[in-house]
Amino acid sequence: MLTESTYEPAQAVYRHTILAGDRWMHVVRQGQIFRIHDLEGNQAADTLIYDAHHPDDRYSASDTIQRQGKLYLTTGSVLYSNLGHALMTIVADTCGRHDTLGGACSRESNTMRYALDKEHMHACRDSFIRGVQECCEHHLDKRDITCNINFFMNVPVTPDGRLTFADGISAPGRYVELRAERDVYVLISNCPQLNNPCNAYNPTPVEVLIWDGDR
Repeated sequence: MLTESTYEPAQAVYRHTILAGDRWMHVVRQGQIFRIHDLEGNQAADTLIYDAHHPDDRYSASDTIQRQGKLYLTTGSVLYSNLGHALMTIVADTCGRHDTLGGACSRESNTMRYALDKEHMHACRDSFIRGVQECCEHHLDKRDITCNINFFMNVPVTPDGRLTFADGISAPGRYVELRAERDVYVLISNCPQLNNPCNAYNPTPVEVLIWDGDR
């Protein structure tokens, strides 16, 4: 469902551009509003979310899908943890649909999906591994990486139950905005994928912004 935000970028308390292929991890406090801004359109922002105080309580695609009976995320969707807690709620969305099933690209999937000589190319799973390892406070590692959200990614399910990676439905300037329901770590891999036609083989930057809620 398309819903525009009332928050103005000039009033954000935090603002950062994540370059194509880069990673970003940051705490979003309970009640704060968090936006991912698709600057040039059809860029996949692969995202993981952890309770900032108990990171073994983390985003669960299966719980989020099952509890709401929907495969895709948009305004009103609650992102649930593996322990059944609400982590974040989507409160504005000018794209309209975000993927919960496609997962993150990896060096292994690059070889399976594209070609053996793509194995050396950087992938979102590499970014996730580096991201959690840098969360020194909690000593996370690759075992703490779970199924992710692909914001702005279009992954339709075919009538026979297969997944397809279709042309994106996002566009320059579109965004998704979430309210933190508790203190959370948000880890984003701004997808470095050079082999997928849905982004015209051209990964681009995204911007993240945070506002204090309840103005």
